[in-house]
Amino acid sequence: MSIFVDEKKRIFKLDSKNASYVISVVDKEGFVGQAYYGAKIADADVAYMLKTADYPWTPERYNRERVPFMDYFAFEYAGYGSGDYRPSCVEIRDEHGATAVNPVYKSFKLHKGKPEFEGGAAKAGMPAVFASEDECQTLELILEDAAASVELSLYYTVFDELDAIIKSVCIRNTGKKDFFVTKLMSSSMTLENEPSLDIISLPGAWARERRIQRQKAMYGSFKAGSNRGISSNQSSPFMAVAESTATQREGNVWGFSLIYSGNHEIEAFLNANDSLRVTMGIGSDGFSWKLSGGEFFASPEAALVYSGEGLGGMSRTYHDLYRGHIIRSKYKFMDRPVLLNSWEAAYFDFDTEKLLGIAREAAARKVELFVLDDGWFGKRNSDDCSLGDWYANEEKMPGGLERLGEEVHKLGMKFGVWFEPEMVNPDSDLYRAHPDWALHVDGRTISESRHQLVLDYSRKEVRDFIYGMISSLVRSAGIDYIKWDMNRNLTEVWSAALPADRQGEVFHRYVLGVYDIMNRLVTDFPDLLFENCSSGGARFDAGMLYYSPQIWCSDDTDAVERLAVQEGTALVFPLSTMGAHVSVCPNHVTARSTPFETRAMVALAGTFGYELDMTKLSDADKNAVPQQIAAYHRFGSLMREGDYYRLQSYRENNLWDSWMVVAKDKKTALVTVVQVMTQPSRKSRRLRFEGLDSEKQYSIEVVQLDKDTPLHQGAEADRDEFAGRTFSGSTLMNAGIMVHRTTGDFQGTMYCLTAK
Repeated sequence: MSIFVDEKKRIFKLDSKNASYVISVVDKEGFVGQAYYGAKIADADVAYMLKTADYPWTPERYNRERVPFMDYFAFEYAGYGSGDYRPSCVEIRDEHGATAVNPVYKSFKLHKGKPEFEGGAAKAGMPAVFASEDECQTLELILEDAAASVELSLYYTVFDELDAIIKSVCIRNTGKKDFFVTKLMSSSMTLENEPSLDIISLPGAWARERRIQRQKAMYGSFKAGSNRGISSNQSSPFMAVAESTATQREGNVWGFSLIYSGNHEIEAFLNANDSLRVTMGIGSDGFSWKLSGGEFFASPEAALVYSGEGLGGMSRTYHDLYRGHIIRSKYKFMDRPVLLNSWEAAYFDFDTEKLLGIAREAAARKVELFVLDDGWFGKRNSDDCSLGDWYANEEKMPGGLERLGEEVHKLGMKFGVWFEPEMVNPDSDLYRAHPDWALHVDGRTISESRHQLVLDYSRKEVRDFIYGMISSLVRSAGIDYIKWDMNRNLTEVWSAALPADRQGEVFHRYVLGVYDIMNRLVTDFPDLLFENCSSGGARFDAGMLYYSPQIWCSDDTDAVERLAVQEGTALVFPLSTMGAHVSVCPNHVTARSTPFETRAMVALAGTFGYELDMTKLSDADKNAVPQQIAAYHRFGSLMREGDYYRLQSYRENNLWDSWMVVAKDKKTALVTVVQVMTQPSRKSRRLRFEGLDSEKQYSIEVVQLDKDTPLHQGAEADRDEFAGRTFSGSTLMNAGIMVHRTTGDFQGTMYCLTAK
């Protein structure tokens, strides 16, 4: 049993495979404290960790000094306005404008598996972790503030074989008068800054998404989040706290990942007593939700992970969790088709014959999916118009998508299409017919971005109209794949369909609307391969993975820039979720030139594809394409299901980058090394592998992605050294290998390890 309850002592102990989480209720008022979260322990009664002995005047004994206690106690779920001046978890505003709320223990329930609670994320239309009854158990802690007519259900799902806890919260109005929820966090956690702790976050920007930032926890508040209406490329909904000595391989790490795609906030607050409180949930900036008597509101789910094996252990747990329990697509463990996307091949300058010319060349090179990107609909010859008019531009494409899809299918390829369904151009038939369907504030100029406005997805009639057009095209054109894009942030967030006292709900209702239409799409078309995109990776979050097994990682396809983007993404998300393509050089974003083979090696760490006009490649590169595709299929199952290890980080050392993926049975592994910057007077570099079976013997193959081109100098030396030899897993992990230096920058080498 993963959850132990001592009803008399009011202790709740949650055990996963290697971790324990202990909650203890103290004082006659029922203050709920978070006593412990870390490596697995045998004892449940560790209430002394709450340090109540430091304050003998607890309210039960000495109410005169209630405030110092409230500001010191490690609350499991902190209220607001009653003496705790750290970041709160729940805030309300009643009819009188009063805001104080102080939830205390009421009762508990135990549940088999992970039910879909009435007040849970799934029933509320949000993504939710799923699991069978024999994989997990769920605790429901019920807290209340009777004076405020507030009842809270805190849900904790604990996995037996994964060191993950899924948390969410439901707030209910148990009274007869309305109040407004103005803050509701999905999770709160208290950690002691002994030894000192670091905070790890994933900030970024367009084309520089999810760059790992690590800094010492300082007194006061570190806050990350988004108020843009999407999870954003500026701030991924993730944070980790690590011991300052923790590395990729060892040390204690706690991860916090929000399964949500809209506004979010994550705050780490270190107080003068060296206690670090980490809260995570929906962004409270501009948020309010009206609850009448008997109504409830559910928070998104948060996934907490503990690792005693450093950052790498945390990453592997998140990968297993999200692969097995958030991605629903039939494709999550399937061999996915290699695609060619038309965007960087043609932009808006194309007609049917040009597209078919590119598709024919791609098919001849064993590409399996042709994707038509922007420019095919309405009067779309630039990004100035026609978003919302989802019917084919017959001037550019006689016969529309139906003809193009038919011709692509005749080539033996699948057919994919790009949509941007959340947006509308002012110059569009849709906007001229329904200007009130865009988010706007009456009497105020609407802020355009990319000549786009945002459709009000909080309104069902808007969603139904858009879905009707898309679903009709999927059927008529035989579309096998959809790339769903979203290229701007939300502004003037006001809905013509809601009263004034509910305008604080629009951000969240918008996200629920996006989830609704995506869920309808994948339900009605279960064979559709669905890829999310948001101006690159601006909405790369666990919520989106509930609907699509892959997300376009970044608009920056430069192989060197992608090293940092993909490293940050893989800190939380499985490699199989990262859309990664080979593009032309000089690269369209950075103007950098890298070898064709290196570009393929970097893209092979994700869902592989091409972003170029294959008719314009050199003969040598054209001949390499089928070999790259064969390598993707050879190692595809390893990338989808294997364990990821980060060996070197170019972001940290400014010289080279390396990662490896090891099969669950430890019989095979694939190692990638990219020498980004060469150094003079250096012969070789030591590289130690991870995750192998120390008792097994492994052969090492230097993988060639282009057998018609000689290996570069370093890879050739590696091949000669490893030929005919085997090495024990213990040798490869402890002594490692020496990677030979090669002349020139941006050179990559791949090694396949096979157990004998």
